[in-house]
Amino acid sequence: MAERIEQRLEDRVPELEQLERVGLFTRKEIRAVLRKASALEYKIQRRALRKEDFINYIQYEINLLELIKKRRARIGYSFKKDEIEYSILHRVHSLFNRAIGKWKEDVQLWLSHVAFCKQWNAKHQLSKVFSSMLAIHPNKPALWIMAAKWEMETRLSSESARHLFLRALRFHPECPKLYQEYFRMELMHAEKQRKEKKAFEQAKMDLGEFSYSEEILNGEMARIIYRDAAQKIKGVGFHLAVLSIAKQFDFTQDLQKEILESLQSKYADDPLMWDYMARRELELGSLKSTEPTTKQTKVTEMTRREERCCAVFEEAVRAVPTEDMWKCYVTFCLERYNRKTNSEELKRKRLERTLNVFSKAHESDLLPEALYKQWLQLLLESGLSEKAMVVAEAATKRFSLSVEMWQMRLQVLIQLKSDDVTQCFEEAMKHTKSKGTLPLWTLWVEWSEGTNSKEDTEALYRRSLQATTPAESVTMKEMYLDWTYRSGGYKKVKRVFTSLCENRPFSLDFFRKMIQIEKEQESCKMPYLREYYERALREFGSTDSDLWLDYIKEELSHPQGKPENCGSIHWRAMKMLQGDLVEDFVSKYTLLQTGHL
Repeated sequence: MAERIEQRLEDRVPELEQLERVGLFTRKEIRAVLRKASALEYKIQRRALRKEDFINYIQYEINLLELIKKRRARIGYSFKKDEIEYSILHRVHSLFNRAIGKWKEDVQLWLSHVAFCKQWNAKHQLSKVFSSMLAIHPNKPALWIMAAKWEMETRLSSESARHLFLRALRFHPECPKLYQEYFRMELMHAEKQRKEKKAFEQAKMDLGEFSYSEEILNGEMARIIYRDAAQKIKGVGFHLAVLSIAKQFDFTQDLQKEILESLQSKYADDPLMWDYMARRELELGSLKSTEPTTKQTKVTEMTRREERCCAVFEEAVRAVPTEDMWKCYVTFCLERYNRKTNSEELKRKRLERTLNVFSKAHESDLLPEALYKQWLQLLLESGLSEKAMVVAEAATKRFSLSVEMWQMRLQVLIQLKSDDVTQCFEEAMKHTKSKGTLPLWTLWVEWSEGTNSKEDTEALYRRSLQATTPAESVTMKEMYLDWTYRSGGYKKVKRVFTSLCENRPFSLDFFRKMIQIEKEQESCKMPYLREYYERALREFGSTDSDLWLDYIKEELSHPQGKPENCGSIHWRAMKMLQGDLVEDFVSKYTLLQTGHL
């Protein structure tokens, strides 16, 4: 092994001598490079090879190349690249090949080699890398696309790119992304040929036997790809993606028309198709209209376009009366309403249209649950509080088991300071199950804290502890403790804490809150703090190392603390903590002893 390493280091000597001779590196730096290279070589020659050692070696060589590049720029020296850079580049490629040969399944390693080849313009080497990578990982469409794009955009070889796409489609005959990129490539190739032909015609050059195929110039290859893909790939999303690609080229009007016709005939009952056709009216309007000269003309034109969109949506909800279709319609109206405009007239029309669509969807019983919240927000923003209350009530009738719907209705009633809040809370609890009602209980007690008497609020807190699931009651205990201290003071909170400790489960914050309350008292008593810490450690001593450290700190810093207890606390912590927490505790405890924590 040593002989092999010595040989590799000797192979470096010519390039290092050149670096010193031309003044890019000093003798001291050359020695440092040799020492570092020697250490890195030994690491990659061991029996048990590690990927990290190869990566570190490669990164070191890349950093060396970057340093040489900067120093060349600084002194203005650009010769001897064959003896210096090319030698290092060859070594980096060799390191990549060795690493990839050992860890073929690591795609990131392949991609790092690809990126390096691109950075240093190693086109011949990159072609080999892509070929090997695709042979090992033919099951990853993204790699095929990357290779084809490089052939098309960097090597300007549409034939090679087409060959790669066709090979990829043999492995992935139903991959939408492959078809999309292949479709795009053929259109780019057609556009390139159109530009070439135009340039030749302008220069009045004789092309001789060479001629451009009209079919290729008009994008017929892309049309064939689309037709083939349409038979294998179902769904509106693919057609829309292909259509958006076609729209980027100005010679594809016929192709776009074909895609649109196929879309309308095959997916007449798909909301996404109708959504696209409706929104398309906005673009068609902007293409057809002449440039507006006044503000009023602009407003009129925009209103006309939006009305055309809504006409399509109205036809859509008649043809496809589903929740998804209404959701598309409502979402479009909300998007238009939220667009900034200086015209009050346009904003008013958009608001009226949006509220009208919300009402129609609700009357059809096809408004999705998630959109009721946005409807209510819009009503409240517009000052239509009475309508908001009616809508909120209707939402809870339709989705009577939904906690979110009841929460939304209650928030509206609380915001409007209604007298029916308590009645509505009671009604909500009857309809919803105990699991998942925590948002309702937290909302109820928060409202009660600012509205009802202390007795009523306390009774509500106690009721919530019984009504919620054990996991949810943890949050209510924390809130109950905090409210008791704010409203009843220290003595009462101690009594409540003791009573709450009778029933599990607890949270760590529950105990920390009580510890904090005790520490806020003028006569903070260490026996009480010990009690709270001990209670907390019984529950969380095996899963929280910081709790033990805080206990030790308390014994060390409190006037009534007993530093001699720290040893026994440390011993107990080592016994109770699990897994990596023991190491974490030991390191933090050491920092504490040295005064760094």
